[in-house]
Amino acid sequence: MDSLLTPVSTSYKNQEQNPPDALVEVFKPVAKSQAPSQVGTPVEALEILRNEPDYETLVLTLNYLDENTEGFVVTSPSPLAAQIVNALVSDVVPTYWVIFHEPRKAKSSEVAPRGKLKSSSELELLLSCLRSVTGLNAILLRLKQHIQEAKARKKEVGGHNVQDSLSILVQLLQALLQGSKTVYMFWMQICKSSDAVAKQKAVWNELLSAIAGGKLLGIAAEAEDVINDLSKSVQERSWAADGKQYGLWLAQNISYWAKKASPTSENGWSNCGELLGKSLRLGYSDTIVKELLTSLALGDAKYQPHLEKLLESLSNIEQRNVLYTVLNLLSRDYLSAAIPTEDNSEWWQSDSRAISAAAGLITAVIAKAETRKANLVSWLTNSSGAGVGEGIAIRRAALVTIAESKSDVESVFDKSLSQFGNKLYIKHTPTLQQEVHAQVLLLAAGYVHRTAPLRLTMMMRSGSHLGVVSNRLAASSPRARFLGMVVGEALSSLVDKGDKRMDFKIDEMTTSEAKWFKSLVHVKDMIGPIQGLIDGSLTKTSTPKKAQAHKPTSKPTSAPTGSKIVAIEEIEDDDDDEEQESDDDGLVPYQKLDSDVEDSDEDATLVTRNKPTAPVYVRDLITYLRDTENYDRQKLALSTAAPLIRRKANFGTEVSSHAQELATLLLGLQDKYEIENFQDMRIQGMIAILIALPLKMGQWYSKTFFDGDYSLSQRASVLTTLGLGARELGGFGSEDEALTATSKAIPNASFPSKTLPASMHKIYAAPSPTHKGPPSALDSLSTQLTNTMIAPMAATLADKITGPSILKIRTFSSRMAVEKKRKKPIANSLAKVVADGFFFPLTGRFFIYLKAYGSSSSNVIFQPYLLSLFIKTLSLLLHASGPNTLSLPQMTAEFWDLLLGLRMQGVGDIVVMEALLFGFMTILELNEDKRRLVDAHGRQMLETQEWVEGVFGRVGAGGSEEDERVRMLAAGVLVRIREIVEKYQALLMGDLASF
Repeated sequence: MDSLLTPVSTSYKNQEQNPPDALVEVFKPVAKSQAPSQVGTPVEALEILRNEPDYETLVLTLNYLDENTEGFVVTSPSPLAAQIVNALVSDVVPTYWVIFHEPRKAKSSEVAPRGKLKSSSELELLLSCLRSVTGLNAILLRLKQHIQEAKARKKEVGGHNVQDSLSILVQLLQALLQGSKTVYMFWMQICKSSDAVAKQKAVWNELLSAIAGGKLLGIAAEAEDVINDLSKSVQERSWAADGKQYGLWLAQNISYWAKKASPTSENGWSNCGELLGKSLRLGYSDTIVKELLTSLALGDAKYQPHLEKLLESLSNIEQRNVLYTVLNLLSRDYLSAAIPTEDNSEWWQSDSRAISAAAGLITAVIAKAETRKANLVSWLTNSSGAGVGEGIAIRRAALVTIAESKSDVESVFDKSLSQFGNKLYIKHTPTLQQEVHAQVLLLAAGYVHRTAPLRLTMMMRSGSHLGVVSNRLAASSPRARFLGMVVGEALSSLVDKGDKRMDFKIDEMTTSEAKWFKSLVHVKDMIGPIQGLIDGSLTKTSTPKKAQAHKPTSKPTSAPTGSKIVAIEEIEDDDDDEEQESDDDGLVPYQKLDSDVEDSDEDATLVTRNKPTAPVYVRDLITYLRDTENYDRQKLALSTAAPLIRRKANFGTEVSSHAQELATLLLGLQDKYEIENFQDMRIQGMIAILIALPLKMGQWYSKTFFDGDYSLSQRASVLTTLGLGARELGGFGSEDEALTATSKAIPNASFPSKTLPASMHKIYAAPSPTHKGPPSALDSLSTQLTNTMIAPMAATLADKITGPSILKIRTFSSRMAVEKKRKKPIANSLAKVVADGFFFPLTGRFFIYLKAYGSSSSNVIFQPYLLSLFIKTLSLLLHASGPNTLSLPQMTAEFWDLLLGLRMQGVGDIVVMEALLFGFMTILELNEDKRRLVDAHGRQMLETQEWVEGVFGRVGAGGSEEDERVRMLAAGVLVRIREIVEKYQALLMGDLASF
């Protein structure tokens, strides 16, 4: 009934001057016409805020607090200010926020375009009273209280609506922080609040911890999660809870502060540097650094000194991280990612303008600072730097920046040459890194030769550099020898003349790749203006494609005279052909039924008559994959992706031009509609792209696995794609199809009434103890290969147990039976590209990732299931490439070092242990030349034997199924190693003595 009563007017009655004898609290009345000056003291303002004032009284009180009368400043830290701010956040905002809040259209240049507030005088009054460290802490504290209350009330019924309170507080937080001037205003208020440096520092540290320490972002994200959990639908996302958008907001505030800061304000630059350094640790350094470059370096030229001053306020490690991030952004957004191998000495001029602009930006970032210049030299020469996996463009831009200093470029050349000829470096460094360092070495040699040719000659004649080529030629890896010969001939062409020039006179040195490597010493880039980066005229350049050699055409068959090919057209639908054939044959088609089958649905709104047709072009397939709101298009796209890509692979450039876009869409696709066989169809599409462009897409998938922001299952699908695609290239596609068909038929063997539907079974079925991640075909393949490798050993051992061979009867088969069982030779296309396209990109990036992030359990790559899948993928790649692959020695060396380095991870998880043992077994089985294996890897073999013996002793017999499988693998590895040790014991005596 109360809702039916509406007040007509409101009047205020004065209290009696002499109240009766009773304990009655007396309040001072506030009239509508009362002026702000009549709020006498801050204490009275606090009493008004606590006692539910009406809207007009609230506005008058806010005006009083904003005017800072009587020396009281509500934004200055004090006990009374804290009480007023707490009253505003706890009492006033929940009541009047609906009146204050009014959405408005945001400007395109501002952060967080959603949920903006209308700039009104009343709202600005409220925000000005709360825009302080005290106000920010009060909002965060209130958010935490409501979050805890929501978690406690989760199982209770009734109570006030916590969801609305959280939504109001999140909106208030965004309103308080929005804009690029917020942090600067906070800092100015801190400086004005007190003259004491210690007090300013304490308040600033509190603000720094909240804004850049992750406290604010974490609380906002948790509040948003609670709101979505309590509401029936997903609410609109908050930019304060989105890490990327929050990082962009921080970068905009830092840029504004840097522009406004006085060059002589050491305290201001120090605090701004502190904010930047702490912000970079939030995990969104790319977003922050890119915004700083856009605002300070690529904007008005007058702000470049501000960027230099800001970087100088950072520590050495933070300056190094900023520089490395700048190099990564340039390589990703502006420079070519391809590594050309053109047989053309002037290939580098095609993107020289982009290189010059990038070098100009690097020069602006370094700004002649010795610390950052030393960091750039370290990036070019250290074992995990120089942009491994990226194109040569970023190394060219970095070296031309260093080339300004004669001593620096000589230092780069000297360090690169010493490292390049080191025996341990040659043996244990991934091939991907060795190729990158070879490029740096040759580029630096060219710059040294042009500036000081005599100095280059003296450096080449020194004792430490004379053994570079000889050490390379003595390596077991063909790729290491190739790089050594290329570098030797290239450097000799600079310092030697006539017949003294080094020339190996082999076919490998006449290939286009070898000529490209040797042409690096003649690359002459220049530092240019960054105007191309500013106006956007320099997009990410691509290397011109190498002209394909003309293949000999087959002899055309004779055709009747007078015939002529008029046109070639692509038939989009087969229905027209069938109808035409039926008409030509004189067959009368059946008359269509009066009623449509779809009309049987009772609800006419559910009938879909305009169903999409299957895509016939790759661009149509991309459009279907992007349309995530259409179930029919998604299903059609998934079902036709693999066959369409395979059909179009050799037809024009449809697939090659859109390969990465297609792979990105398929990899990031979510099973929104629970489509049947969704994962299989998605992976088949990704495999089809890999088969179409194995070298290019193999490197792309390897890079995406480590660098992409994907989930555990998506990274697992990348490994599955690499493993199955490589086996198909190796000629094992038919075996994999048979194995997949068998594995799919197993679940259907049970009685139907005992199994839930597939979509429900995934929810309620208990997870298998042996499977800690998403299902993968690689596990089935590894199990099959394990049985294949161990079966002959088991048969041999059983044969020895049964007695002497002389007493056994040997049966002979006829030649026909032997020939029938013999497998036909298959074409192995994988052997040509497995090293550069699959294996070395994976192992090289793994070592770089390990150095950068460590092997902690929080690292997603070292999650047990994903790590085991990664090891099995490398094992399958090694097995599918075959024993006659030229790069098998180097692949074996890198894989063996990787496996031995992961022994500690195997001790803690049996799934990883099984994968490691499968990797050791694959190495021992695939390398048929056991003598070479003993010569090159004797110490690794003894280490492996010792570790496997320990595993076999720890895992007891009669345990679980996983324990039995591990014991079987360990026994197989021990048998193989002992057979090799027994046969080549004399060669191993030196290793045994030192081991």
